[in-house]
Amino acid sequence: MPKLLDLFCCCGGISKGFHNKGWECTGVDIKDGHQYPYEFIQSDVFDLPMDFFQQFDLIHASPPCQFHIPTNKHRQHNHINLIPKTIELLEKAGKPYIIENVPGSPLRKDLVLCGEALGLKVIRHRIFQIKGFTVMQPKHEKHKISVLNGTAVPLYSGGFCPGFWGNKERRKEFIQNRKEKNLYKFTINDYQNATGIDWVDKKEHLTQMIPPKYAEYIALNYENCIPMIK
Repeated sequence: MPKLLDLFCCCGGISKGFHNKGWECTGVDIKDGHQYPYEFIQSDVFDLPMDFFQQFDLIHASPPCQFHIPTNKHRQHNHINLIPKTIELLEKAGKPYIIENVPGSPLRKDLVLCGEALGLKVIRHRIFQIKGFTVMQPKHEKHKISVLNGTAVPLYSGGFCPGFWGNKERRKEFIQNRKEKNLYKFTINDYQNATGIDWVDKKEHLTQMIPPKYAEYIALNYENCIPMIK
């Protein structure tokens, strides 16, 4: 059974997807209490000894994205950009790796995934930098679902309009749409069903997670290629 190390694992959306495809998963996060479903190690990922990484076939990392999201207007003060440090760590480890983050982050766009393209009722674009193997880019059609009209489940932890940050007219349109059409207010069950995440019951966690289907897609590609790093 191949082994995945999931750094900055939070609740383990990525781990769940790999586990569904037959992987043994271990998660590491500096905070506990995230309902991570597999073997969990509470630690700062940068404190892990280098020989620890050698027992895994593949390393995934999701460093905090807050530095790179459009709502962060004070990047030098409120949040830290951990992507360069994460890349340096994984390069030293010498294992095939994946780093995930939001659009706008400084990752190399080896893969861009969208929930709708994978059959989910969420959009949630995420980019992935991949080292050691390749993943086929799925076709990204024009979206047929939208948070604006309520056909997509809005995965966001605060504010009114994901995707419309800084655009006052789009924000006004979004709020007006919901008032006029009396659009349905989504529940925790809606978040769970839309993402395929049934083991997490806290909105603040669900709204930040990567749906397992993203990881399932990557795992299938990994199995169908010969990794370039041994």
